[in-house]
Amino acid sequence: MDIKCCDGGVVLSVKVVPGSSKTAVVGELNGMLKVKLSAPPERGKANQCLIEFLAKRLDVKKNTISIVSGHTNPVKRVQIAGVAIEDVLNKIAPLLGELTE
Repeated sequence: MDIKCCDGGVVLSVKVVPGSSKTAVVGELNGMLKVKLSAPPERGKANQCLIEFLAKRLDVKKNTISIVSGHTNPVKRVQIAGVAIEDVLNKIAPLLGELTE
């Protein structure tokens, strides 16, 4: 998975599919975490939905997550401050594991 250390946190690549029936991790695509979002891709609603979803799943505060690139693109670079790569991978792995069960 495309995840790197940066400035006291990590940056990961996320492919989003806005306007879905529910918000969920649906797999990995070309090294990116693929997430379906229930919010529509308008006026930042999908970006806000992604931040809230990741904060809940990674057990971090929303204000520690920011989108550093791809604000209007389905491929985004998301920075999460104050976490280690291992912590993020350990919390994402079960989400990916649920897909194979």
